[in-house]
Amino acid sequence: MNFVSAAKDNLRIKQPHIRKGWLEKNKGVRGKDTYIPVSWEDAISFAAKELEKVKLKYGNESIFAGSYGWASAGRFHHAKSQLNRFFNLFGGFSYSNQSYSYAAAQTLLPHIIGKSLYELLDDHTSWQALSKHTELVLMFGGMPLKNAQISSGGVGKHTSEAGMKQCKNNGVTFVNISPQKTDSPNFLKADQVFIRPNTDTALMLSLAYLLIVNNTYDKNFIEKYTVGFEEFKTYVTGDKNNKPCTPEWASSITGISVKKINYLYEKIITKKTLISMSWSLQRASRGEQPLWMGITLASMLGNIGKACGGFGFGYAAVNSTGDIFDKIKWPSLPQSKNKIKSFIPVARITDMLNKPGKYFLYDGKKRKYPKIKLIYWAGGNPFHHHQDLNKLVKAWQKPETIIVNEIWWNAQARHADIVFPANTALERNDIMLNPRDPTIIANHKMLENIGTSKSDYEIFSALSNKLGFYKKYTRGLSEKEWLKLLWDKAIIEAKKHNINLPVFNSFWKKGYFELPALKKEKIMFEDFKLNPLKNKLNTPSGKIEITSKNIKKFKLKDCKQYPSWFEPYEWLGNKKNFTLHLISNQPQFKLHGQLDNAKLSKKFDVNKNRFRVAAGLSRKDWLEKGWIFKEDPLGWFQWYCRFVNGRRIPKIDEIQIKRWKAFKRHVIAIQKNCEPGNIHCRRKQRQAILQWAYNPLF
Repeated sequence: MNFVSAAKDNLRIKQPHIRKGWLEKNKGVRGKDTYIPVSWEDAISFAAKELEKVKLKYGNESIFAGSYGWASAGRFHHAKSQLNRFFNLFGGFSYSNQSYSYAAAQTLLPHIIGKSLYELLDDHTSWQALSKHTELVLMFGGMPLKNAQISSGGVGKHTSEAGMKQCKNNGVTFVNISPQKTDSPNFLKADQVFIRPNTDTALMLSLAYLLIVNNTYDKNFIEKYTVGFEEFKTYVTGDKNNKPCTPEWASSITGISVKKINYLYEKIITKKTLISMSWSLQRASRGEQPLWMGITLASMLGNIGKACGGFGFGYAAVNSTGDIFDKIKWPSLPQSKNKIKSFIPVARITDMLNKPGKYFLYDGKKRKYPKIKLIYWAGGNPFHHHQDLNKLVKAWQKPETIIVNEIWWNAQARHADIVFPANTALERNDIMLNPRDPTIIANHKMLENIGTSKSDYEIFSALSNKLGFYKKYTRGLSEKEWLKLLWDKAIIEAKKHNINLPVFNSFWKKGYFELPALKKEKIMFEDFKLNPLKNKLNTPSGKIEITSKNIKKFKLKDCKQYPSWFEPYEWLGNKKNFTLHLISNQPQFKLHGQLDNAKLSKKFDVNKNRFRVAAGLSRKDWLEKGWIFKEDPLGWFQWYCRFVNGRRIPKIDEIQIKRWKAFKRHVIAIQKNCEPGNIHCRRKQRQAILQWAYNPLF
């Protein structure tokens, strides 16, 4: 198993450590310092003393307790729950709000459709319904199956692939609108439309334009179920002192031909269409616009609330989207109440540390960054998901103390002051009790603790004992007693849904329990479609808000009151400043940067290379030969990207340009030994010159 190899890897932290510079009153730099191994007793004492000092001197608002990421599928050993419980009982803490995965959607959706993101994800039309009634799926950003291998809280049964195949077997046509063909599984045989990154909104607007000028949009749905269409319409047709959103206009932005845009228009007006949007669309500059526009386009087609279409946000982003399940509010670890109200949007950690006490705008409101003196992180790793790591590393130097519960010597551990070795899910008992999955699993302990590592519960229990609230934190319960308590509460909750769970000992012995499958098709917004007066949406108008008066009141420079095209801060349309666009697609064998040290994650798939062969030496070889420089730790290609974008370091540039010119010998060798146009001749050399920015197709 991949997880087992990572759990036993030599990168494991096997005992507590303290940064040498921190012990010497913050000498040295986080990330470049050495660590001193200490006993658990000493580490707990140092951490407890520091927590107490910061609380008394600066107040609980100065403590930022972070936990974000895929830490554990367990209901009890959920790192964020353990962290929150500990710090709430300690007096509170500043925290982050929302998710890196879909923060723009979390902020926008309540204004437009009156649902939180999680309500929307739970309500998605099921694969079964789509396979029977839908004719066309327009995939903005695709449906990459590798992402559907997981769900928050764990996966018992993988259903996304089966759902897609059921749709394909029933004759549903798929169109993949993405810069990458691999965003759609091969078996879908999707019609590929390559689009310039971050320009989906412009394409959608041009389709709306064609629906308006050809009078083919669903006027009944627009009038009965939406508000603000007329104002949006004047923007699309160019009556707001803007260019009309014609196919020609969109083609110049997206790189898609006018002919192809017209082809897509003909498809969506003749087929029962689902507008599917990936989460990646809103993880970018102006990210709220494609989501808002996708909902508007689906409204114009009139299929929202029907089994044949509407819109989707995150099919195949996780396994649970499109699945049929009875949402049960399973019990979790009680977390108590946080007395501190100070929070930041999740992606503003760097800003928080760089701008203490400064004001910022969030969801139309003015808020203030807390003045953070201590960070405690357990579960996840900000260095594998935060943007602009160079800025984060600098900002990370500012707090007085950083404490982490960490499994491996990763970037987070190497930028901390006190490091507690945490264990993995394989080294403890837990229950996978996911509200979005029908399989409940007893996670039996599989490995003995590596080194002296402990669970977050054990670490916080030791700290609470030192700080005087051990009984409140633990309630005097062991791990197994907590699991039984949670299971007994789950039995009560399940009975409300006419489900009889077995007693704890029987469940634990069997190892799993399958919830009964729902036979009813699930259709998003079905109740609203049937009776919009009785089942109003939780928006000011009770309808889908194509134009939002609330957002208009925010008076934002980069967001109008209706979906609009805004040029991204960085995009290929601005060729004067940006000649390359890096698409950081989700890896196939790992989630973000986690489990990077596991055996399967290190697997190299030559099929990802243009010529399906491996070419070049390993990073280890490059290091041994002195070809890696501190200015560009990722190697020659990193230097190339930075050089093209204007950075100049004469000494380094001279070396790298000389190496690049020398590589032309391989081009000459191909020309000498291969017939012109035979790109299958000397594939390894062609792959190599491609990796060195030479054109291999000659």
